[in-house]
Amino acid sequence: MKVAVEGCAHGELEKIYETIQCLENEEGYKVDLLLCCGDFQATRNLDDLQTMAVPPKYLDMCSFYKYYSGELVAPILTIFIGGNHEASNHLQELPYGGWVAPNIYYLGYAGVVKVNGIRIAGLSGIYKGHDYLRGRFEFAPYTDTTRTSVYHVRQLEVFRLKQLSGTIDIFMSHDWPRGIYNYGNKSQLARFKPHFRDEMDKGQLGSRPCEDLLKLLKPNYWFAAHLHCKFAAVVPHDEVEDSSGEADESSNENHSSKDKPVGEDKDERITKFLALDKCLPKRRFLQLLDIETPEFTEGEVRLEYDLEWLTILHLTNHLTNVKSSKYYLPGPQNAASTERYNFVPNRDEMENVRNKFAADLLIPKNFSRTVEPYNASEANREHVSQPKAQINPQSQNFCDALGIDDPVSLALIIGGHELSYSSAMNESTDTEFNDSTASMQTEQSSLNISSSTGDALSPRQISPFKRKSSLGLNLPKPIVEIDSAIGEICEEKNPDELQLGNSSADETDNEAKVAEDVNEEDSGAIALNAKPPIKKFKRRNQSVYMNEDKEDESG
Repeated sequence: MKVAVEGCAHGELEKIYETIQCLENEEGYKVDLLLCCGDFQATRNLDDLQTMAVPPKYLDMCSFYKYYSGELVAPILTIFIGGNHEASNHLQELPYGGWVAPNIYYLGYAGVVKVNGIRIAGLSGIYKGHDYLRGRFEFAPYTDTTRTSVYHVRQLEVFRLKQLSGTIDIFMSHDWPRGIYNYGNKSQLARFKPHFRDEMDKGQLGSRPCEDLLKLLKPNYWFAAHLHCKFAAVVPHDEVEDSSGEADESSNENHSSKDKPVGEDKDERITKFLALDKCLPKRRFLQLLDIETPEFTEGEVRLEYDLEWLTILHLTNHLTNVKSSKYYLPGPQNAASTERYNFVPNRDEMENVRNKFAADLLIPKNFSRTVEPYNASEANREHVSQPKAQINPQSQNFCDALGIDDPVSLALIIGGHELSYSSAMNESTDTEFNDSTASMQTEQSSLNISSSTGDALSPRQISPFKRKSSLGLNLPKPIVEIDSAIGEICEEKNPDELQLGNSSADETDNEAKVAEDVNEEDSGAIALNAKPPIKKFKRRNQSVYMNEDKEDESG
């Protein structure tokens, strides 16, 4: 199967598809799948544009809205993850993934799917140590602080990805795994990006969670972006495992691929890493490769859920956290605890989840427009504000089928806000999506339905707290004793917290960094945009105190 890989899209979908079309015409082949490694910028209108954490000069609608409105249709199945330049309110509607336009699929905060048997996993966002241990508390409209924290990687997604077993063919991330530069041409990278040199020397360039996932999952391919340069590496994996069953981490992180020739041992597993640039003229932003799959029939592309991933989501739903405070996940470090910490599913658990989907894992083409797309007349609007958070019907259907909770719904309820349910604006222009869209329009007929009226709602509109299968309120108690690895992440002075702050590849990230550092310096002072009403109690002998207050003020 012919797969195209894109670095940072930055909203230039039309140019990316045109480039692929030129290559197809020149070489005489057909590209079957496009993978985008973040900064996708799925902005549907000017309201979405206001949720992006970028300098004003980069607030450009670009071309995604044309595919959302139906003016254009994606010619290739496109799968993408989120980065740090995103319409976060749009992507938050699909925490577990879904269609953002016909033939364009988002993997969610983290996700695993299969395309003609090829297993593709992904992790959205970038790593910042001070937000890593928090819950998913953000929702639109955002504050200056939450507009940046919303796209930071959280521990729960990484924890879930670590439960995967079997072969991962492709892994996608926006960040580079930390230390990946040691397995490629490090000196050439330093010449091309001189400001990376200091971070590489200190071992701080890249994401620590991605490094852990690379060592544990050992995917065949790993694609990334973010640093706006092309870089290739080959990572050999030591098959020796310790008594705990985890990969041997005794090797120094500065280990170089030169220490052991790759390919001498035929049984040795390797990961081919490739990072790509952003979509600009004369930049290396696109790569084509052939991936063998026994399930591929020319002209047919089948997108399916991964059963093991669905089961992991189901088993770990009770770990969902939507609070801004730090918390800790279960693990072997607390020997006295009987709480389960290994969620690698067994056969019975996976069969139970398969039955929830009636043994049909084909991802439904249920895209529907939920907001008005951009049009030229909007360009003259004097004031554009951030939209309110809303619940996407795709997420409702998925959560109800699997029996899990939508993080945005939980965050809104805990914050004392109404749940706003999206309604289909009109049918998709892609005929393959029409059937599911039409049925969804009848189900999602109300926009602003308060969670307090849940008893009168349809099953899809009932608050997640009122669902029988919901475990959203049964959050685990914090574990006091944690291992040194987690303790290092908790350290406020941990250099990992700033490891990507100075490694941005263009002027956009450099300008945004100053504002982000100021806004996020006090991580304990994060405030939501709106607070729940506070019940007031009348003080005993209130008239006496009121008289005293008046005297004090006059004095």
